[in-house]
Amino acid sequence: MFKPKRGYIVSRAKTLGKSIVLIILIIILVLAGLLWFDYLGIIQMKKFFSPVYKLFGLQPQTTTADSSPNDLSEEDLDNARFAKRLEALDIRTEELDKRESDIQNGEENNAQVAQELEEQKKAQEEREKTFNSQVRMYDDRYRNIEQIVQNLNGMQPVKAVAILEEMDDQDIIDVLRQAEADASSSGTSSMGSYWLSLMKPERAAEIQRKMANKPTSIVDDDE
Repeated sequence: MFKPKRGYIVSRAKTLGKSIVLIILIIILVLAGLLWFDYLGIIQMKKFFSPVYKLFGLQPQTTTADSSPNDLSEEDLDNARFAKRLEALDIRTEELDKRESDIQNGEENNAQVAQELEEQKKAQEEREKTFNSQVRMYDDRYRNIEQIVQNLNGMQPVKAVAILEEMDDQDIIDVLRQAEADASSSGTSSMGSYWLSLMKPERAAEIQRKMANKPTSIVDDDE
């Protein structure tokens, strides 16, 4: 039976040992490369190498690089579009805020104008009430003076003068003027001059003086 020489066996052992060492070295280099790529974030094997990171206190990259320049440009475009949308939203928000402010200012101005109009309306209503009251007073006084003239025309002149002398000077003036107006409209002679002639001279002179100094209407005289 053939027996290998001792030198041959030793040579084969050395060769096998070198091969094993080389394989182990290759494995170590491969693992080291994978570890390095994983640390840089090029590949994802953090779960596998996490004990090694903890052992050496390393913090691997958590972001991955884009796969191609096209991906980078597309992402930049998306970011630019998003930024423009945000800018447009900001501009729109500013416009809405300004419009809201303008509307609020307009409402305040409208409220102020409405208040002023309401005050003017109340003042106008007060003036109308005052005017209507004066008109009613004039109508009432005018009717009363007309009635007095009619009553005096139906009396004896002496009795009519006695009643006139009990009146105020302004009332006498209004009666005499109304008597002249009625006589002028009916085409008859007025009793006013005759009534004056029957009054006391001093009182008649005072009435005539006032009539000459104030040739006005019943309303003005009443005021």
